[in-house]
Amino acid sequence: MDWFDDMSVYLDNAATTRPCAEAVEAAVKAMTENYGNPSSLHKAGLDAQLAVDYARKVIAGSIGADSSCVYFTSGATESNNLALRGAAGAYGRRKKKVVISAVEHASVDETAAALENAGYTVVRVSPREDGRLYAADFAVACDEDTFLISMMLVNNETGYILPVKETFSAVKRRFPDIITHCDCVQAYMKLPIKVNALCADMISLSAHKIHGVKGVGAIYIKKGVRVVPIVTGGKQEKGIRSGTESVPLIAAFGAAAEKLLPTIQERYEKVSGLKAYLLDRLAEIDGISVNSPEDGSPYVVNISAEGRRSEIMLHFLESKGIYVSSGSACSKGQQSGVLGQFGIRDKRADSAVRISMTAETTEEELDRLTEAVAEGFEKIRG
Repeated sequence: MDWFDDMSVYLDNAATTRPCAEAVEAAVKAMTENYGNPSSLHKAGLDAQLAVDYARKVIAGSIGADSSCVYFTSGATESNNLALRGAAGAYGRRKKKVVISAVEHASVDETAAALENAGYTVVRVSPREDGRLYAADFAVACDEDTFLISMMLVNNETGYILPVKETFSAVKRRFPDIITHCDCVQAYMKLPIKVNALCADMISLSAHKIHGVKGVGAIYIKKGVRVVPIVTGGKQEKGIRSGTESVPLIAAFGAAAEKLLPTIQERYEKVSGLKAYLLDRLAEIDGISVNSPEDGSPYVVNISAEGRRSEIMLHFLESKGIYVSSGSACSKGQQSGVLGQFGIRDKRADSAVRISMTAETTEEELDRLTEAVAEGFEKIRG
């Protein structure tokens, strides 16, 4: 039996994706056949370690990195915590300033807030009045006391693509010692990502956003960059992240990445077509505003239905078998403030709905969505 009804329309892929068959097969094989502990010295342990190493090689290759620089974590939230807290532990004795964008995922923003409470200075760079972020503003925010800059590549609520390459390049020209970190969760396997091209010293990745399995992520840490571990114990992952590696989840992560890597451009073009189709259909409905930028990631489309609260619209759509979200899944439906940073406030923000697609999304599904949105707009008040 499928995990949701065949008649359902799942359009909440920025929250999580359906695991692909290759990922499921890899996980099951690791659980039922290759179940040794990677740290054990016998053949069963070696076989498990080889499975982990293969997944590491695939993921490292997909971002143009050496496999020795990729470490597995429990997910992108842990990776982001490790990047910020780990860099603070390594470099924060002499320098006390962190620069981030004001539209980061909670796992970066809240971790930065924790550093603030510990005595660090955190500067949050906001979009200008045109709703865009500029590399020059980040460069100005950095100074000799800055040890880290962190910014996401694709915003998870609107699909806005941040100027990471331009920003990191500008910062490195002025302050070569500043560590650069990028949360690539919503960009990985959707946009081409190469660590050198981004000028990124660290990047965070998540498996369940790319048709892998929940509970595993990765962090790339450039050679020579130091982080103080936040999880200590048995020295797994070269001491960067202790704890027995979850071979099934890691194997599934590698299988999903291996499947998707060759088709990044093909899938991007297909989803771009789906976004254009969706926007055309939404334009036929009076009272619908589009909150996502035209040049944003096509995988995420944020809209508002004037005067209709997002939670009520969400549940109306759910009653029709259509699954979307009212924002970041991690916020449990609560507004994060990100939309306000992009100039989307008050009632328009209160009625925001996020639609997130994959290359498997169909025009027929988008037809069902837009028809349901139009119906909900007429039936819902407040």
